[in-house]
Amino acid sequence: MSVLVITGTGTGVGKTVVTAAVAALAVAEDRRVAVLKPAQTGVAPGEPGDVDDVARLAGKITGRELRRYPDPLAPEVAARRSGQPPVTPADVAAAAAELDEDHDLVLVEGAGGLLVRFDPDGGTLADAAWALGAPVLVVAEAGLGTLNATALTAEALLRRGIECMGVVVGAWPADPDLAARCNLADLPVAAGAPLLGVLPAGLGGLAPADFRTTVRGRLSPWFGGTFDSEDFASEVCRQ
Repeated sequence: MSVLVITGTGTGVGKTVVTAAVAALAVAEDRRVAVLKPAQTGVAPGEPGDVDDVARLAGKITGRELRRYPDPLAPEVAARRSGQPPVTPADVAAAAAELDEDHDLVLVEGAGGLLVRFDPDGGTLADAAWALGAPVLVVAEAGLGTLNATALTAEALLRRGIECMGVVVGAWPADPDLAARCNLADLPVAAGAPLLGVLPAGLGGLAPADFRTTVRGRLSPWFGGTFDSEDFASEVCRQ
């Protein structure tokens, strides 16, 4: 795996923190990591964006934005309102392929969910993943409603012939309710792929050193971590 696309089941589910966590573990293994944000929305020129947050938390990475739009909207709408050119799946695939030439791992972080439109032709992150032949990591919420959103995302990937690498819970609450605890067993079923991590809520607010220590225990050995989904579920059920 040299290119990994990271999407969410919606907005605010923790994609950037998950991207930073995966990047941090790869950097710790002395891998050359690049993070590509095709469309950064809702951030003014000169303000830090998602790539800056990843760099702060993960350490030495190469960060790249293709477009930045000031309105906090879907990329296609934000581009139209700003008068700037939209990002296309071809743009994303070309940028990721270029970064892949001299990096060991390229992480492509989407905006919103998998099928949010990038351009007037209906191009999406799914189209970019398909063009790259890259697997997709799905970031999901913990609680009620997440199973349907995760299943819809996984079905969209399956219909397009794109591999769903797994699912990560982006913000696990300090006091999980019954739905969240039950979802630990059901999310892999909904995704048709393994549960590869559960990151605690508020993780992005930690100091970088504490962040890097914490994520190792919360992400799967696939990423260089020590997380075991069965052990975690058993521990939560005992609480």
